[in-house]
Amino acid sequence: MRTGIIIAAAAIALPGATALAQDFTLQPTYGETSLRAGFSPDPHVVDLQAGGSVRANSLRDSGSGNAVRDGRCAGSIADAPDYSLNFTAGGGTLPLRIGASSSSDTTLVINGPDGSWYCDDDGGEGLNPLIEFNNPSSGRYDIWVGTFGSSSLADARLFISEFTNMSASSVGYASSGSTGGGSANGPNVGLTPSYGTISLSGGFTPDPYRVPLESGGPIRANNAVSDNGSNAASRDSRCRGNIAEAPDVRLNFTPGSLPLIISVASSTDTTLVINGPDGRWYCDDDSGRGTNPSIRWNSPAAGQYDIWVGTYGSTALRPAELFVSELSSE
Repeated sequence: MRTGIIIAAAAIALPGATALAQDFTLQPTYGETSLRAGFSPDPHVVDLQAGGSVRANSLRDSGSGNAVRDGRCAGSIADAPDYSLNFTAGGGTLPLRIGASSSSDTTLVINGPDGSWYCDDDGGEGLNPLIEFNNPSSGRYDIWVGTFGSSSLADARLFISEFTNMSASSVGYASSGSTGGGSANGPNVGLTPSYGTISLSGGFTPDPYRVPLESGGPIRANNAVSDNGSNAASRDSRCRGNIAEAPDVRLNFTPGSLPLIISVASSTDTTLVINGPDGRWYCDDDSGRGTNPSIRWNSPAAGQYDIWVGTYGSTALRPAELFVSELSSE
């Protein structure tokens, strides 16, 4: 990897940035996560589509102090952020590295917790971008992955790491159709959850936390997220049932010393599909009581869990209740 390229840590705030086409107030297209220093697994990866109709060089200069490899932001990006990271820095010496891996020429644009813009074109391996924050601040990082020389969308894999040896070749390339929480025909972590967002910390009460909902939807989970490089950690190695496009429930979780158990109770045969803080899919059919699904993390990660409750053998919506617990399963 070339040295002397990533200079983002020296950036200063860009005046008037909110008037530009890049709008960090919009909901990120491929979701968001919360990570703390020392997070595991490392790297955190997200498959997405790079590019868009906005020219990133609209951020150029403007009295800038833009921390970019060649003095400006490059590539074509979307209006809304592709992904957002809520980061809690530690007191150690590890950097925060944000990069992309793609077979296309990609770029990075990041709006940091300090309101500054950080940009890079080829600071990583080959034509891949990489931005390193040597002394990262706590707060929100809104991230765009752009395409250089084209407004066409391209498959890319965003990675977030604290390891200095983490690179594009370490995380591999995104496969076609594997973007985010699923393609347009699959579950989409970028959509607003149908039954709300909850935030829980270890030792929460009451336990279990219950959410009444309707299971099911038009998407066949086994087509949308089956296998995907064995990311489905399911009882029978694949995802099952019919689910909606938007998550049913989003859980922002801060673990304690106990496990995290997500299960469902219903008179109907239901399934679970969960996209975890590590970007992986976790699925189950009948590991709970009777035909109820249940997924357990003995050492749960902090962050965002997007949860779908499916119906097995039917696209009809059925009454169900989601349970989040540290003690028991339904």
